[in-house]
Amino acid sequence: MNHREDVRNIAIIAHVDHGKTTIVDSMLKITGEFNIKEDAAQDTVLDSNPLERERGITILAKCTSVPYKNHIINIVDTPGHADFGSEVERVLKMVDGAILMVDAVDGPMPQTRFVLRKALSLGIRPIVVINKMDRLNADPHRVVDDVFNLFIELGATDEQLDFPILYASGKEGWASENAAIRGTDITPLFESILKQVPPPIAHLDKPLQMQITMLDYSNFLGSIGTGRIYSGNISKGQTVILVKPNGETKNVKALKIERFLGLIRQEVQSAEAGDIVSIAGLEGVNVGDTVCQPEAPLPMPALSFDEPTISMEFFVNDSPFAGREGKFLTSRHIKARLEKEAHTNVGLIVEQMEGEGKFKVSGRGELHLTILIETMRREGFELAVSSPQVIYKEENGVVTEPFEYLILDIPSEFQGVVFEMLGTRGAKLENMVSEGENRLRLEYSVASRALLGFKNEFLTSTRGKGIMHHSFHGYYPKQNLSPLRRNGVFIAKEPGETTVYAIFALSDGGQFFVGPGEKVYAGMIVGQNSRENDLVVNPNKAKKLSNMRSKATDEAYTLSPKREFTLEQAIEYIAPDELVEITPVAIRMRKKILDFNERKRFEKTDTVEVEA
Repeated sequence: MNHREDVRNIAIIAHVDHGKTTIVDSMLKITGEFNIKEDAAQDTVLDSNPLERERGITILAKCTSVPYKNHIINIVDTPGHADFGSEVERVLKMVDGAILMVDAVDGPMPQTRFVLRKALSLGIRPIVVINKMDRLNADPHRVVDDVFNLFIELGATDEQLDFPILYASGKEGWASENAAIRGTDITPLFESILKQVPPPIAHLDKPLQMQITMLDYSNFLGSIGTGRIYSGNISKGQTVILVKPNGETKNVKALKIERFLGLIRQEVQSAEAGDIVSIAGLEGVNVGDTVCQPEAPLPMPALSFDEPTISMEFFVNDSPFAGREGKFLTSRHIKARLEKEAHTNVGLIVEQMEGEGKFKVSGRGELHLTILIETMRREGFELAVSSPQVIYKEENGVVTEPFEYLILDIPSEFQGVVFEMLGTRGAKLENMVSEGENRLRLEYSVASRALLGFKNEFLTSTRGKGIMHHSFHGYYPKQNLSPLRRNGVFIAKEPGETTVYAIFALSDGGQFFVGPGEKVYAGMIVGQNSRENDLVVNPNKAKKLSNMRSKATDEAYTLSPKREFTLEQAIEYIAPDELVEITPVAIRMRKKILDFNERKRFEKTDTVEVEA
C-alpha cells in the first residue's frame, strides 16, 4: 500500500461544549494561520454560522488545515450534539484518526458515548485529550479512568484501549503529556498527531475514486461537493462521472478545485489521493456519491446514516396575521426551501402530505428540527408547525419507540422534586453518583417523548442550578405515558387588542402569555389555565366608562409579568391539536381550528369515532 507521509487527516469529536472548536483555534494560532484580533469577530472562528455563535455549539462539520513540520494536517471540526449525528458519521469516514476531547471536570457525557461509539466502530484509535485543565475542581485522573471504562463498555479493541493521553487547555492554548505540568503551547498535540495518526492510504497509480461526504452550494458555481480522494488524481476542468449508490452515473465537469488552508479555501489546479478537497460544478451530486473517471466507474460502498426519530408537520401560515411580517409565505416557497435543506442535510427527510401546503419533516431530534425552523425564520419565512411526534417502529411484532440516555447534575437539595418529575415521565434510574459539595449525578433511560418540555420544567424546579444532557439511546418497547401537559390554555374569543382591565380580571385563573396592548385573533392561545380544561376568554374586553368609573383608574391594576416562550419552548409546550405560528418577528401559539364552533363540532365527531 502507498501512503501519503506528508498528510494527516483527523477529526475532532466530543460532547457539546467540551472545547473542540476552541482547541482548533489554538492550533490555527500557533501555526500563524490567523490573528484572533484581525480575522475573527467571534471567540471561535470556525463557528461561522450566527446560530452557532449564539448557542455556543457546532451545528455543521467544517474543514480546515494547518501546516506543521512539512506536513499538512487536515482537521475536521464535528458537531457534539447527537441530533447532528449524520454530520459526525460522514466526517469519520474520510479521516484516519480522531481527537476525543473530554472535559477535565465533567468527564464523559452522553454525546461523548455517541461520538466515541461511531469512531470505534470504524476502527479509529483516538487520541484522548483531557481539556479544560484550567478549570477549578479539574480531576484528570478520575476522568481518564471514566474514559477507559467507557472504551471497555463500547467494545474497544486492545489496540484502541492503548490510547495516548494528553492534558490541555484550549482556552489558554497549551497541551502537556503530564497532568501535573502545565504546557507552554499546543505543540505536544501536533507531535502526537504525527506520531499516532497513520498517514492516509493513497493509491496514486489507480483510477480516480473520491467519495462526497459534505455538500455546499454557490449561486455562481452551483453544487459543491467535499470529500477525500482515495485513489488517483483530479485536475481542474477534467470531465468525471458521478456514480450513485444505486449504480446510476452522470457526466459532470470539475470546474474548480479547492483545498482547505487555514480559514480559507485555496484554489488549486489538481489534487491527488489522500487530499480532502472541495469540487465545484458537480450538478446533481448527493452525499455518498463517488467521483470517478468515465472509463473506470468504481463506486465506493454507500454511506449509512441513523434514521430519524422525531417528525413535525410544516404548514403554510393561514392565521389572520398571515403575510404581515414575512417575505416567503406560499407552499411553493416552503417546499423549495425544505427540498434544498434535505439535499445538503442528509439526516433530514421531507415528505409532501395530502392537501396543499402540508409537509412532514423528520429529523434526528428536536434540536435538529428547531435549528432548521429558526434558520428559515431568519431568512424571512412564515410558517406554522405542529408539536413533535416520535417515530415508532415495529420489531418482531412489538411496537418500539426511541429512548434517550439522560444525565442530570443537580444540587442534592432538589433530588426529591427531580425524582418525582422523572417518575411521572416513566424514566428508569440507571446510576446515581455523589459528585461532592452536595451535588448528585443522576443517569436515566427515558422515552424521547417524555423529555418534550422537560428542560424548562427542570430548570425551574432546580432554580437554574441543574445541568442536563441527553442523547439517543436506542429503540425500546413503547410505554404508556399520561399527557405531559396537565394544564389547559386560555384561547382568545375574538380579534382585537388586549387590555389591562381584561387581563387583570382573568389573571386569577391562570398565567398570560400576552401583555396589554397586543393584537390577538380568535383561536390564538393567550395564556395557561390553572385547571385542566381549555377556556375561551376575551382578553380584549374594555372597561365600561360611566360617571362612577374613569379610565384613569386602570393605573391601579398590577399585572404579573407575561410568560414569554422561545421557539423550542413553544414547540415543546403545544398539544397535538395546536400549532406554533412562526414569523421573522413573532412566535405565537394557536389552535389548529381557530373557530370555536368548528372546534366543538370536531371534538364531538372525534369522540363519536373513538366510542364506535
